[in-house]
Amino acid sequence: MAALKFLLLVMAGLTIGAAPALAEVEQCRFIQAKAEREACYERQEAALAAKRKPEPAPDVTALDSLQQMRREDDALYRSMRGICRGC
Repeated sequence: MAALKFLLLVMAGLTIGAAPALAEVEQCRFIQAKAEREACYERQEAALAAKRKPEPAPDVTALDSLQQMRREDDALYRSMRGICRGC
């Protein structure tokens, strides 16, 4: 019973928290003037882009370690090829 109350509380919190975000998205749809409506969509797009995290720069050390693992894997596969002939 307590778990059900907790679940309902969490769902209510998420619903209330998401309401302002949904209201911002829906407001442009009802603007009659095309120029104003498009400007509204552009502002929303800019705000969304600002909220998004920038993509992380490629990590050179990760790339080097990945290439090293591939070299090691290739060496392992070459050494295993001669182990079982005609099994």
